Amino acid sequence: MKALIISFILLAAPMVSIYDLKVNSIEGALIDFAQYKGKNLLIVNVASKCAFTPQYVDLEKLHEQYRDRITILGFPANNFGSQEPGTNLEIAQFCKKNYSVSFQMFEKISVKGSDQHPLYKWLKAETGKEPSWNFCKYLVKPDGTVKFFASNVNPMDKQIIDEID
Repeated sequence: MKALIISFILLAAPMVSIYDLKVNSIEGALIDFAQYKGKNLLIVNVASKCAFTPQYVDLEKLHEQYRDRITILGFPANNFGSQEPGTNLEIAQFCKKNYSVSFQMFEKISVKGSDQHPLYKWLKAETGKEPSWNFCKYLVKPDGTVKFFASNVNPMDKQIIDEID
């Protein structure tokens, strides 16, 4: 019931900044986005049964190689082709077992549509773009500007690396 009330408050309250958000991790812990202020954030809508799923390898590589310059935040979503059907526990196990994911993963959310999560509403308002498929990426710079990268842009692509250097 407490989680339902918190969710309702978050959905009803206007979000001024990404740092106003609090979102549940994939394990269920409430994560305050205020801790990310002043950092580069790469926000990615992920899915376990997608042709882009192997990008987990390069998301983890980016996390390992550039952890002092960028924070990776993964958001499982089942909005495209039902390619993320699992529970949070199943998704977490899949990511750990198959890709040794160690970057921050969050609970499964909706990234578009009438039930779009407030984070993705904010990202859309900032960029004018919402995910068109799984593994779209939003780079939130320390100054608050946001850049969008389509699914086919690999996490280790020069476009992304140059933005964090």
